[in-house]
Amino acid sequence: MVVELVRLLVIISLMMKHGDIVPPNRFRDDFAPLRKEDPVAYLDNACTTMRPDSVVDEINSYYTVTPGCAGRSPHRWGNSVTHKLVQSRGLISKFIGATTDEIIFTLNSTFAINQVAHGIKWEKDDVVLTTDKEHNSNLVPWLQLENKGLIKHSFVHSNDDNTFDLEAFEEKCSTIGKNLRLVAVPQVSNLDGVTNPVKEITKIAHDYDAEILVDSAQGVPHNKVDVRQLDCDYLTFSLHKMLGPSGIGVLYGKEECLANLDTISGGGKTVSNISDHDVQFLKPPAKFEGGSSNYAGIIGAKAAVEYLQSVDFEWLRSHEVRLNEIITDGVKDIEEVSIIGPDSARLRGGMTSITVDDIDVHDLSIILDEAGSIMVRSGYHCVNSWFNSKDIAGGSLRTSVYLYNTEEEARQFVDLFEEAVNALR
Repeated sequence: MVVELVRLLVIISLMMKHGDIVPPNRFRDDFAPLRKEDPVAYLDNACTTMRPDSVVDEINSYYTVTPGCAGRSPHRWGNSVTHKLVQSRGLISKFIGATTDEIIFTLNSTFAINQVAHGIKWEKDDVVLTTDKEHNSNLVPWLQLENKGLIKHSFVHSNDDNTFDLEAFEEKCSTIGKNLRLVAVPQVSNLDGVTNPVKEITKIAHDYDAEILVDSAQGVPHNKVDVRQLDCDYLTFSLHKMLGPSGIGVLYGKEECLANLDTISGGGKTVSNISDHDVQFLKPPAKFEGGSSNYAGIIGAKAAVEYLQSVDFEWLRSHEVRLNEIITDGVKDIEEVSIIGPDSARLRGGMTSITVDDIDVHDLSIILDEAGSIMVRSGYHCVNSWFNSKDIAGGSLRTSVYLYNTEEEARQFVDLFEEAVNALR
């Protein structure tokens, strides 16, 4: 009760000091929430992004104009949806440098990783190697398999500043040797924004005849990704983190890898022939897309990728770093405040995860929202194992920026954050 009263008093005090969020940049007019009279400062893009009008319009069009099934009915609605799904798969394949047969639509990155985890035909003593700061989605499936006795799971420790330790990784691969079956790593960490050297990791993994899965949920939305250059065997990402709809993800897999993968969603649309005792599956990607798909989501995904094709990713990188530098410089010297990961914002892209001694980050997050309409993430960010290993209770407060955020929003966060921290002490 006392904590709630203090928080309420802090919110009232800060609301009296701070006005509205400042004018838009060149992207903001495309997003309905940012066209409101008093728009929020949305700094939770690592969780999910906003959607531009073009994406929303395409989703609405499916439900209101051609709400049919793809690949089944030959009527005009069915044909229209089938055509749009083919277009979406083609556009996404080009966006990451793949072929259309290598693109599988899934629910999200989590489902995509599980498809790989439960689709590989594991052999005795196979080892899966990850980092020590994995999102639960790239940790839980491997722990499940380990608990069933199907694999052994190991991980490589990061450097002291949370950057990837390539030397330690190679030593770990050497120790595991011929039993190393799969390396599963994030391209960009959702804990601290650190980008891992995927090309180098892939080369080392392949030197040990292991496959590599790249969790690119935080990679593809912010970087120009070419799977051929990375030479990864699998790569996953989610559209809701890159201006697209929820409930749609992508699993990329090399053709030879997908050919040897069992499907975990066998059913309608996946088979070429079936009898009472036997089933013959279609070739990928159909083999892995059982049941009715999220047609509106796939159509919306195409619109999201089309929007991102107009964005200069070099500009996006510099824009995100600039905003993160403002946030980093503004909070790093506040007493009892720590930033997770490297000191330099350039090594953390557009992400800053902050811990504050003796202050609940959830209280801070609520105050920022209610007093200044600044939306950030608080908690463990689905990286519970890392926080547990560091004995950090409550997690951290995380800011994550994107193309529509402004320098003024970053400065407003810094000002209100410092005031809220001082008020709660």
